[in-house]
Amino acid sequence: MRHRRLGANGPQLSALGLGCMGMSTSYGSPDDAESIATIHRAIDLGLNFIDTADVYAAGINEKLVGKALAGKRDQVFLATKFGNVWAGPDEGSVCGRPDYIRRCCDESLQRLGTDHIDLYYQHRVDVGTPIEDTVGAMAELVSAGKVRHLGLSEAGAATLRRAHATHPIAALQSEYSLWSRDHEAETIPTCRELGIGFVAYSPLGRGFLTGTISDLDRLADTDRRRQHPRFQADNFARNAELLTALTTLAEGKGCTPAQIALAWVLGRGDDIIPIPGTKRRSYLEQNLAATEITLTSDENATLAAAFPPGAAAGARYPDTAMRNLGL
Repeated sequence: MRHRRLGANGPQLSALGLGCMGMSTSYGSPDDAESIATIHRAIDLGLNFIDTADVYAAGINEKLVGKALAGKRDQVFLATKFGNVWAGPDEGSVCGRPDYIRRCCDESLQRLGTDHIDLYYQHRVDVGTPIEDTVGAMAELVSAGKVRHLGLSEAGAATLRRAHATHPIAALQSEYSLWSRDHEAETIPTCRELGIGFVAYSPLGRGFLTGTISDLDRLADTDRRRQHPRFQADNFARNAELLTALTTLAEGKGCTPAQIALAWVLGRGDDIIPIPGTKRRSYLEQNLAATEITLTSDENATLAAAFPPGAAAGARYPDTAMRNLGL
């Protein structure tokens, strides 16, 4: 397994992490037995970076991950998140208040069955709470030994600077893939300036870049992608035209479009760690094989021409969710 350092001063992690959200929500029906087997297979293959969040299926995903890691906790670097309120009168809002953070951390520790979280992210920025107050409370969790490293998710460059000045930020987790390249302009350069690692979620474009979604009607009625603008009928048809270069390149190299898409993200810098999600061992193994693929300068140029920034039709999220990005 190839490894990469998380930020300038963080630990060495597997070059590819495992996103666990889809094991419990959003994409198809859960299969806990296969999901646990997938986490175990990942560990067996040397993958040591596991990612979840308290909001994924209202805590159920953290419980699943905790069950899978029983007896194996010391073999992984475990990340989870807080900030997207999923219960009570404020459900659907974003919260970064210190009292809320402390409660969320204790509840996540209990669900995960562990005494510490290796990387604790604020899932979305709360504009009603100064980031200095939020990160200050997160830093108290580090002092208490409950958290090892701090992170933010989908924060903008200015917020990242303020947060990092309050307490070192180890990682920024944001969406990044061939069809989501908006972070290249400012956010990734800021991370590099400050020595903050960049964790790329949805590096396969929520399955779009695998080239296997040809008919939207095959998505379950509860599939979250039905709510996303890029998967709406007209946008999806336009986006499907982008795949030609990707699938052609994959055929020529004897691999899958997903592996090429992951190899592209991996090739954007050793400070970037993609965390593709899957609940199946077969896809996990295919994804890990992408770490052995090196794209030539000509191949990278072909992909850059096919997927320039802004090429995708439709926003990354519905309007309500887009308002919480890049703050």
